[in-house]
Amino acid sequence: MNDPAAPQYLTHLPDRRSAWRVFTAGAGQWVVRGAGWWSAELRATGEVVGWILRPKFWRQGLATEAAKAALDYGVEKFAAQRVVALIANDNVASIKVSEKLGMRYEADVPFDDKTIGLYAVAHKMTRPDSRL
Repeated sequence: MNDPAAPQYLTHLPDRRSAWRVFTAGAGQWVVRGAGWWSAELRATGEVVGWILRPKFWRQGLATEAAKAALDYGVEKFAAQRVVALIANDNVASIKVSEKLGMRYEADVPFDDKTIGLYAVAHKMTRPDSRL
């Protein structure tokens, strides 16, 4: 991350070795659970936007579009009845994105070495086969 503005809300920036462990653990989540970290790219050009949007892509609606896709994926694939987002209290842009998705602030929660906001939205699930 060579742009200092992009990772400002991460709890800490790991060294290269720690970053590799985080990356491989995240990749393992896809294998084990079918979900994990996401990255985004522009359809028109294939340019990678990132899993933390690079500043040149801010204020274009891309974060809302990506967050909605992630929310829809969780609801459809995992029948999630409740989806949460953990957002730094001063990250106004991400709070606005969560609110556009219908999420509402519920509480401050401890995360790493600070306190952040927990935002949530509930979904009623209807399944064709009620035995599932």
